[in-house]
Amino acid sequence: MLPSTPRVRLLVALLLALLVAPPAAAHDGPGAPAGWTARPAGGGSTGRDARPYVYLEGGPAAVLQDRLSVTNHARTPLTVRLRGGGPAGAWLRFAAGTVTVPSRTRADVPFALAVPGGAVPGDVAGEIVAAGGGEERRVPVRVRVGGPTLAALTVEDVEVSGRTIRYALVNRGNTPLRPRLAVRADGVFGLLLDRPARPLPLELGPGRRVELTEPWADAPALDAVTVRLRVAAEGGARGEAAASATYVPVVPVAGGGLLALGVLAGLGAAVYRRRRDRREPPTTGAAIGDVPQPGATTRPLAKAGATS
Repeated sequence: MLPSTPRVRLLVALLLALLVAPPAAAHDGPGAPAGWTARPAGGGSTGRDARPYVYLEGGPAAVLQDRLSVTNHARTPLTVRLRGGGPAGAWLRFAAGTVTVPSRTRADVPFALAVPGGAVPGDVAGEIVAAGGGEERRVPVRVRVGGPTLAALTVEDVEVSGRTIRYALVNRGNTPLRPRLAVRADGVFGLLLDRPARPLPLELGPGRRVELTEPWADAPALDAVTVRLRVAAEGGARGEAAASATYVPVVPVAGGGLLALGVLAGLGAAVYRRRRDRREPPTTGAAIGDVPQPGATTRPLAKAGATS
């Protein structure tokens, strides 16, 4: 039996205090944050080496698990409500939606993230929102969905109207695309517009459709044109589409209208001849004058000075 002296009693009290002290009390000190914190568990979740966000990786239909640390630095209990936010937030499920953390204590809350079976490969962002004591803490969540990627891009609904070219781009793959656009316009007598491929100021997500316009300030006043759009993006995605339009100047009726019709007829004939010449090879043979015509009679030519 130990002697009951003031020194012994003090040592016993100190040992008991160390044994019953809350887990988070060892981290509290002059530099400890006030109030409460919410961070990814592990990796020194209450110190400088805490993970900046939750990172999970898996394929479609996978169930991924992690933990969230909620630390109450105050001297009174804290009740915190948890929910998911952002696109990946809808995939989150918590072991407890509401957690009460005693004073000066840390609670680790398990959660699971269920990747949908139809999720497309790529990166998905979200967050865990913890609300308590009239305040909110947000923890970023980043998910990498594995699997093969498909890059596919189409150009649709091309329309030429006045000085504007309208069109739509559709991402038909499962990976984000940054498209590049090239524009070419040909008239009856040759090239009218040739814009080399340039990047468009947008990122087209999987399944997204966007309607765009392309200005054509120097469009012709009188011509029959064909406008062709070509798009390309990373991963070998390519698309092409075209549209035709006829430009007619605004002229007075009657004589001017007849003149415009005549010019249009000439343009149409020129287009027809150009297309026919490309399709039909040149033919060889005797001239028409060398072939006897039906119903005509032939006779030998008389010599000079002779009479028939």
